[in-house]
Amino acid sequence: MSKGSNRRVGAVRPSHLMFTAGVGSLVDLPNFSVLVRGLDAWSYSGITDYDIDEPRLRAAVNRSLQRYGRGQVEQLRAAPWLEGADSDPKGLAAQGVGVPVMPFPQWLRCTACNVLAGIDSGEFAFVNANPRAPHEAKFVHDCKQGKPLAVAARFTLVCTAGHLDEFPYTPYVHHGQACSKIQRPKLRMKDHGGNQAANVTIECVACGAKRNIREAMGERGRRHLPLCRGRHPHLGTYEPNGCEQASVLMVAGASNQWFPLTLSALALPKGQGGDIDKLLDDHWPDLQVIAERAQFDFMASMPKFGFLKEFDADAVVAAIAARKQGADEPAPSAPDVQADLFRPEWDALSGAVPPPSDDFALREVQVAAPLSELFSDIRQVERLREARALIGFTRLDAPDPESPEIGTRVELSRGAQNWVPASEVRGEGIFLRVRDDLMAAWAARMEKSPQMEAHREAYGRFRTNRRSDRKTSEFDPYHGWPGARYLALHTLSHLLIRTIALECGYSSASLAERIYAGDEKNPRAGVLLYTAVPDSEGTLGGLVSLAEEGEFDRIVRRALSDAEHCSADPLCSERLPHAPGDYLHGAACHVCLFVSETTCERGNRYLDRRFLVPLSGDKEQVLTPVDLLP
Repeated sequence: MSKGSNRRVGAVRPSHLMFTAGVGSLVDLPNFSVLVRGLDAWSYSGITDYDIDEPRLRAAVNRSLQRYGRGQVEQLRAAPWLEGADSDPKGLAAQGVGVPVMPFPQWLRCTACNVLAGIDSGEFAFVNANPRAPHEAKFVHDCKQGKPLAVAARFTLVCTAGHLDEFPYTPYVHHGQACSKIQRPKLRMKDHGGNQAANVTIECVACGAKRNIREAMGERGRRHLPLCRGRHPHLGTYEPNGCEQASVLMVAGASNQWFPLTLSALALPKGQGGDIDKLLDDHWPDLQVIAERAQFDFMASMPKFGFLKEFDADAVVAAIAARKQGADEPAPSAPDVQADLFRPEWDALSGAVPPPSDDFALREVQVAAPLSELFSDIRQVERLREARALIGFTRLDAPDPESPEIGTRVELSRGAQNWVPASEVRGEGIFLRVRDDLMAAWAARMEKSPQMEAHREAYGRFRTNRRSDRKTSEFDPYHGWPGARYLALHTLSHLLIRTIALECGYSSASLAERIYAGDEKNPRAGVLLYTAVPDSEGTLGGLVSLAEEGEFDRIVRRALSDAEHCSADPLCSERLPHAPGDYLHGAACHVCLFVSETTCERGNRYLDRRFLVPLSGDKEQVLTPVDLLP
């Protein structure tokens, strides 16, 4: 909906609001662009079925938001929507149902006469005569050439603190001064075209002053821009004392204008962490006094707390101790919280097969030779549900698991909110557990190898080069190094994803991965390949069927065979990140290992074919897990 008019201007998928265009982002519509407003403006009036019940994810959101001193989140809410929006959009729009948006940038240019003015200037009119055709919504200019379309003037100002503002056209064309003729002069914007960046002239009709937008571009152009005013248009706020950061010119819709901060969790069966987390969330004031088994047994004997008898006593006591320890420690970053969510998922996927439920169903597959030499377990995940939550966003600097200090998180609301936006998808998958003895022996011998050391040193250079000058705290360039186990498992995952996409017709963008590599204290060696998309492609059974004994053996053989060669060899096979390079992959490229960004959990980093198969073009042969097979 557009601001103030309750007009329906478009539709997006729930997942789009999580990863592509959530709160604070710009959404390009056919005729203009809009900004998704903060949670304070969202309305759930008349909607009842919006709560996404996933206790583990809700607890993780609260742990992550502790870092920013936010209040307790009690709900994960799906986007507001009512059935019948397409059949009676005008009626629903009048109720305020939907995700609220506002036109942004709010400076428009007439496509006929080039007049440049703000929406509030009275020059333009909003037209949306057909509520069943929101794509026809537009602004028009009533000029001598009829009522031509008015489009958004695409320039904005952003800063590294996450602020977003309109470009100051009037002060800019007058070099920071007021117009010598009138207070609010009429402007014109003329695009001269060409292929040398932007070539746009701003002209004041009253005094004739002119200035090209190129003077504000690049490092040298920043001194021609005002300091950031500290504006958050999605919240309707300004920083009281402005912002200390310099403004940066950005074209509206640029890929770095919005980066989401999200957490995700799989719904687990009872007894695998989900129920205990919900128990602690619901009864924490009473249960936090428990420090040992005897106290638990005493409390469970009381009629008021008789429900405690349904839970494993030792597991609850351990969970209480872990939560109290976590409350005393510094609040974790979002990447650390996400890593904690993986632990109970690993236990559920690799442990005893639980009874099937609507959200989680496992079936064990017999691992016959020769796959038994590589995998100790292969399981069909016949049903799974993944919940995702949006906890904030950044601008200019993307959030990074390796460098959580990079990027300033922007709030989703002005005040404390007891909910955050979320979505859920259902799918299926294949879980693979690599033999523990095989992975441990290989990792022990490869951790100090020259090739692995080259990757580790490149990781340190990568973090050092990305370190912000604004950060003055202690800095460890090797903090968060994923290790040898992760590189091997991640490479195996990508090989299988690409082969599965070729074999069964799944697009690689419809697949996702979760790598369970653990750490030195809790070593794990597993991969979950799954579909989790909000349409029928995710639940048709095509992926699960590939885990059958004879079928999967052929897929693994083809994946490893294809990994031995790449069309970009020998350049690809000989690649190692030596100084001064800071790229985070070795023998890997778009031809052999890279997948879509939505599929990979680490942005196509930490990949190297030489750690799985011998490469003919490699100058130094590397020990692979296959070499350790009996």
